[in-house]
Amino acid sequence: MRAVCDTSAEAAARLASGGHTVSTDEKTGIQALERVHPTLPLRPGRIERQEFEYTRHGTRCLIANFAVATGQLIAPTIGPTRTEEDFAAHIAQTIATDPDAAWVFVVDQLNTHQSETLVRLAAAACGITADLGRKGVAGILESMASRKAFLESPGHRIRFLSTPTHSSWLNQVEIWFGILVRRVLKRGSFPSVAVLQQRILAFIEYFNATLAKPFKWTYKGRPLTV
Repeated sequence: MRAVCDTSAEAAARLASGGHTVSTDEKTGIQALERVHPTLPLRPGRIERQEFEYTRHGTRCLIANFAVATGQLIAPTIGPTRTEEDFAAHIAQTIATDPDAAWVFVVDQLNTHQSETLVRLAAAACGITADLGRKGVAGILESMASRKAFLESPGHRIRFLSTPTHSSWLNQVEIWFGILVRRVLKRGSFPSVAVLQQRILAFIEYFNATLAKPFKWTYKGRPLTV
C-alpha cells in the first residue's frame, strides 16, 4: 500500500523528468439504457422526475488511464470486451502517445493485468530480447507470480505496480469512475451503444478541458485499524 501511495506522490516529479504515472482500470458492463418515457423536467416545487422503465441496448467496457500528476484522462479505450488482448492493446495505445518516455501503470491484480500478452508487449517496448520462457512451463511466463514480478521490475522503463488484494480503492481512477457515473451514466438515456460511447468520450474531452486536476491524496499507506 505504501509503495502505491509513494508512487502516486512521486507523479509530479516523474512528469517533470519526462515520465508518466497513470492509474489504469476497466469499468465493465456500462449499460446503454434508453428510458421508455421522457424525463419530466423541473417545475416550481417539483424535482426532475424520471420513469423507471427502460430498454437495454447492450453494454460497453471503458478502459481508462487517470494521469495522476495532471488529473486528465488519457488514451481511453471503449469496446465490447475486456480480454487479455484488449488490455494489452490499450496499454500499447497509451504508450504510443509518448513512446520514448518512462511509464508507471498502477493496476489491480486482475489476471489480464499479468498476462503473457502484456509481458511480451512490455519486453518489446523495453528492448528486452532475453528468452521469456513458456507459459505454464518455465521462465518469466511460467506463472502469474513470475509474470507479475517481471512487470513490476523497477529497472524497466515501462512497469506495472499492483494494488494489494482487496485494495483497489488505492487506484485513483476508481474515483474518476464515480464522477463518470454521477455526471453521465446515472440519469442518462442512451438509444444505442454508439451513443453511449460518444457521450462518454465527449465527457472525457469536457472533463480534461474544464475539470481536470490532481486528486488531493492524503493517505500515506499506514496500517489501518479496523
